[in-house]
Amino acid sequence: MADLRTNISGLQMKNPVMTASGTFGYGLEFADFVNLEDIGGIIVKGTTLKPREGNDYPRMVETASGMLNCVGLQNKGVDYFCNHIYPEIKDIKTNMIVNVSGSCPEDYAECAARINELEKIPAIELNISCPNVRQGGMAFGVTTEGAASVVRAVREAYKKTLIVKLSPNVTSISDIALAVQDAGADAVSLINTLMGMVIDIEKRKPVLSIATGGMSGPAVKPVAVRCVWQVAKAVNIPVVGLGGIMNAHDVIEFLLAGASAIEIGTANFVDPAVTIKVANGINEWLDNHGCKSVGEIIGQLKA
Repeated sequence: MADLRTNISGLQMKNPVMTASGTFGYGLEFADFVNLEDIGGIIVKGTTLKPREGNDYPRMVETASGMLNCVGLQNKGVDYFCNHIYPEIKDIKTNMIVNVSGSCPEDYAECAARINELEKIPAIELNISCPNVRQGGMAFGVTTEGAASVVRAVREAYKKTLIVKLSPNVTSISDIALAVQDAGADAVSLINTLMGMVIDIEKRKPVLSIATGGMSGPAVKPVAVRCVWQVAKAVNIPVVGLGGIMNAHDVIEFLLAGASAIEIGTANFVDPAVTIKVANGINEWLDNHGCKSVGEIIGQLKA
């Protein structure tokens, strides 16, 4: 057995496999399929300061080698999470991480502050792909100033490991990564979904209720690997890679590109036990290639 342990700025993980927010519920929904404690980390669905209804249906559509979604961060708000969900998940012996979203820096910070009080939540992941209500709906994560403003506000309110999830819908993702690093991020995760659109040619209308949505699945993996490689060279904080991971082979690509850990998203809809299969596959690959630990291959791309 190879040593699969990895470390994300003090967040100790038994293996580099995590679940991507919005694809694994609160973890409990998958307890019949996998031993949750065998997963390196579980990032629960997006949580906001106030409850959100999400977008109208239809809000998911399958695409070639992937899917589009515009769910819209449907959740019951941070107080509901603290009072009802946290008691059910706090004793799961793995890293339970909350994905935090908002519409202004103050909302992010207040949501993070309430989660900061939860003893057994060791980290949060900031979704900075949310619309900035003060800037006409432009996502925080598409400008260095917008991204940094959210991270600075949250950093003041949140004292544990702070992971910032980056959008690929930008000119230079490395510049955004450097901005959030300088603002206090402990790590970055990338990529969030790519913006896409599907049209019903008979109705001559978009399939999704709000026209566009986030594209995920195997088709986005080459973009994600490229982004991870570029960002890992630019920053000196850990990088978490995600986007189109379906198997252990995909994970090895991300690790070689510089990721210290990964998240599995869309694949959970295809195979609810994929996380454990991938962790076992990483171990098998390391054994077959004479590697004693996962750390031996992180960032070892010959390019």
